[in-house]
Amino acid sequence: MHLLDWLILASALSFVVLWSIRKSRLASKGSTMHDFVLSGREAKWYTVAISVMATQASAITFISLPGQAYVDGMRFVQSYLGLPLAMVILCIVAIPMYHRLNVLTAYEFLEKRFDLKTRTLAASLFLLQRSLAAAISIYAPSIVLSIIMGWNVSYVIFVIGILVVLYTTSGGTRAVSWAQSYQMAIITLGMVSVGFFVVYSLPQDVSFSDALSVAALSGKFNTIDFTFDLNNKYTFWSGLLGGLFLQLSYFGTDQSQVQRYLSGESVTQSRLGLLFNGMMKIPMQFGILFIGAMMFVFYQFTAPPLFFNQSEVAKLRGTPYEAEYKRLSEDFEKAANVRSVRLRAYTTAVKTGDNASKQAVTQELTTNEQELKSLKKEAQVLLKKNDAKAATNDTNYIFLTWIINHLPTGLVGLLIAVVFSASMSSASSEINALASTSVIDLYKRLFQGALTEARSVWVTRFATVMWGAIIVGFAQFMGSIGSLIEAVNTVGSLFYGAILGIFMAAFFLKNTSGTAVFTAALLTEAIIFALNTWTSIGFLWYNLIGCVLVLVLALAVSPLFPPTPQNNKAP
Repeated sequence: MHLLDWLILASALSFVVLWSIRKSRLASKGSTMHDFVLSGREAKWYTVAISVMATQASAITFISLPGQAYVDGMRFVQSYLGLPLAMVILCIVAIPMYHRLNVLTAYEFLEKRFDLKTRTLAASLFLLQRSLAAAISIYAPSIVLSIIMGWNVSYVIFVIGILVVLYTTSGGTRAVSWAQSYQMAIITLGMVSVGFFVVYSLPQDVSFSDALSVAALSGKFNTIDFTFDLNNKYTFWSGLLGGLFLQLSYFGTDQSQVQRYLSGESVTQSRLGLLFNGMMKIPMQFGILFIGAMMFVFYQFTAPPLFFNQSEVAKLRGTPYEAEYKRLSEDFEKAANVRSVRLRAYTTAVKTGDNASKQAVTQELTTNEQELKSLKKEAQVLLKKNDAKAATNDTNYIFLTWIINHLPTGLVGLLIAVVFSASMSSASSEINALASTSVIDLYKRLFQGALTEARSVWVTRFATVMWGAIIVGFAQFMGSIGSLIEAVNTVGSLFYGAILGIFMAAFFLKNTSGTAVFTAALLTEAIIFALNTWTSIGFLWYNLIGCVLVLVLALAVSPLFPPTPQNNKAP
C-alpha cells in the first residue's frame, strides 16, 4: 500500500477507538450494570438501528460476500427473505416482553418461566456459538495484512483483539454504540466508492448494460429459486422458512443483538430500530452481492489470476511444481483472453438482435468456461500435491485482490479501514454480550447478593478482557475454513434452532417443565450435529428443524418430568 493508504487506515482506526472512549466517558452517568450493559437505556431509534446493523454486518460480509457472488451468483440474498417478517414478530412479541420484565439479558426470562438450569443451558449455548462466530469475525480481516504485508496472521489477530477490547472494556455498550456509528459511516462511504469504481473500471467498450448482460449470461443474477430442495442451501423456501427461524433466534434470543435494542429508551424506539434494520438489510446485502457480480464481469474482460490466494501460490516457489503451475497459469490467461473476445461478440449480438450469432457464441463460451474450470481444478490439485494442508478455496481473497490491485491510492486504505471497522463493530458487540451474559447469567447466579453494582461492573470489564483473549485464541484456528460468510451462518445455525425452541416452549407450552425442555434441547443439539455430519441438508434448515424438535421432544418427555407450579408462570 501507498503511504497515503496507511495514513488513512491508521487515522480511521485511531479516531474510532479514541473518540468512542472519550464520548462514552463523557456520557457515562454512573457505574451500574444498567449503565454499562444497556448504556442507561437512553438510545434513540437511529442509534439502535445502526448498532443492530453494525453488529450483524461483520468484516465477513464485506470480505466474503462479493466473492460468494463471484463464485455462486447472488442467490445467497435469499437467506435474508425471512428477516422482515422476523422483525415484525419480534416487535410485537419480544421487545414489549423484555422491556416489561426489565431484564439485562434475554436468558433471565427463562429462569422466571422455567428454572436455573434451563436458563444456564440457553446462556451456555449462546456463549459457545457466539464465541466461535466472533472468532471467525476477527479472523476475517487478518487476511488483509497477511496478503498485503506477508505478516503472521496470528499477530494481526492479536492487534485487532486488543483494539476491540480496549474501548469495549472502557465504555461498555455506550462505547460500542458510539464506535459503531463512526464505523458504519466508514463502511457506507467505502462500499459506495468500490461499487462506483468497479463499474468505472470496466473497459471503455463495455457499457453498464453490457455488464448486466454478461452477468445474466453467466448465471450471476440467480437471485430467486423456487425449487423446494432440502439439499440446496439457498432457495426461496430455505430463506423464507429456515431464514425466518434463524433471524427470530438471532435477533430474539442472541444477547449480542438483544442487548442492542434493549438499550433503546422505550419500546417504540427499540421497535423503530429493528424495523429499520428489517427494511434496509436485504437491499444492503443485495448491493454487496451486486458488487461481487460486477467484479466477476470485470474479470471476464481482464484476465484474473489462476488462483486468488497468492500466499498458497508462493509455496510452490523452488518446488518441482513451480514450472507446471506457471504453464497452467499461462494457459488460463490465454483461455481468459479468448473468453473476453467471445463476450464482446456476445454483447454485440445482443445489441443487434442477432439471435443466431448469440446462440453460437453462447455455446463457444460454455466450452471456454469448462476449460477455465478444468485449469483451475488442476491448479488446486497441484497446490494439494505440494501441501496437503493447502487452502484451495480462494473465495475470501477475490474482493481483497481486486481492491488492492485496481483501486486508486487512498481508496485502498479506506477499503481496508472498512474491513477493519466492520470486524471491530461486530466483535465489540459480541464480546460485550459474551461478558454481560457470563456475568449476569452465570457468575452472579453463583454469588447472589455478594456483588455490589460497582463491583459487578468491574467483574464485567474483567470478563470482557477474558472473552477477548478466548476469541483471539479461537481465531488462530480459523484459517482452514472455506467461505467465511457460509461458515459464520453455519456455526449459528447449529445452535440457534435449539435456543429458539427453548424460548418458544416458554411462550407456548404452558404445562411443560424446565426439565423437559432442558432434556429436549440437549437431544436436539445431538440430532442437529448428526445431521450436519452425516447429511447434506442445507444449514438454514437446521434453524427450523432444531426449533420444531425442541417443541416436539419437550412434549414427548413431559410425562417423565411433570411441571411444578412455578413452571406455569406467564411470560
